[in-house]
Amino acid sequence: MEPSSARRSDPPADRSTARPSDRPVSPAEPSPGRRPAPSASPADRPSARRSGPPPSPTEPPPAVPPELPDSATIAGTATERRRAARREQIVTAAARTFAEQGYAAVGMREIADAVGIRGASLYHHFASKEEILFAICLTVTQEPNERNLPLLDAAGTPADRLAALVRGHLEHLHARRTEYLVGLHELAALTPAHRAVVDDHRRYYLRRVRDVVVAGVRAGEFDVPDARLAAFAVCDLLNGTATWFHDDRDLDLDDVVHGYTVLVAQLLGSTRR
Repeated sequence: MEPSSARRSDPPADRSTARPSDRPVSPAEPSPGRRPAPSASPADRPSARRSGPPPSPTEPPPAVPPELPDSATIAGTATERRRAARREQIVTAAARTFAEQGYAAVGMREIADAVGIRGASLYHHFASKEEILFAICLTVTQEPNERNLPLLDAAGTPADRLAALVRGHLEHLHARRTEYLVGLHELAALTPAHRAVVDDHRRYYLRRVRDVVVAGVRAGEFDVPDARLAAFAVCDLLNGTATWFHDDRDLDLDDVVHGYTVLVAQLLGSTRR
């Protein structure tokens, strides 16, 4: 017999060589040789099932309540409106003062007095007198572009659209008569950059009038040899009313609009009767 001290103990079992059937199976692990049960789809889970009947295909989606603006947005909008209204007051008062005394003879103090505010408050809206003049010029260049030119894109014949422009032009010019006269006489006082902006607005307006004249010639409604010269003549004819028309005399605005609509049609050799 071998001594007990010389006996070799059996080597420990190698766990890496254990058969799959000898390893314990965790609850989440499928047993070997057994197919795992299919997992429930999100629609089949109890938490995803609808308690009521399925919605009808024609059922409208639930109404979403409108998102209301917060108090900060409302306050900001009100502040912007007040600021825009104050700027409009300044432009109107400055135009009247420039027309009465001349641009060169008026300072920021006189403009502030005409508005009824302190001189320092005026600088919250405009940095200089020239900026105010630029704003005045935009009311009779950029503003009519935004308000009148969409009339040329409306439905109707070229003659109809041009007649609508005549009315829109005269109505706006009558409301901005003082601003137009100031811009006409004081244009040279603008900086080159501001003058370029004003000139661009004027050229664009003239080009749109020329385009509708061209369309009228092609449609057989107008008969002019040069559409560009005709556009100049139409704009000069309309702008000329600022030098003489006052609504408190024999003619009212509707009389002028009707008469000038006929004159513009005759100027363009309209074939409509």
